[in-house]
Amino acid sequence: MKKQFTAVIKQDSGWWIGWIEEIPGVNSQGRTKAELKRNLRSALAEALEFNREAALKAAVDNYAEEAILV
Repeated sequence: MKKQFTAVIKQDSGWWIGWIEEIPGVNSQGRTKAELKRNLRSALAEALEFNREAALKAAVDNYAEEAILV
């Protein structure tokens, strides 16, 4: 299942820069808009995996994973 996130992007001094609205700290840059979007996808995937690992480590054991819809 693919999830959708929102990128805020802009061009500044020859670079494209962007931030993922829903996940603080996920940002990147690129020389082109396409490169920025690839870099944001990569940064987002890494952040989600890191957050998942941290949550599972904090839970230790006897936990359940459940989908939360908003």
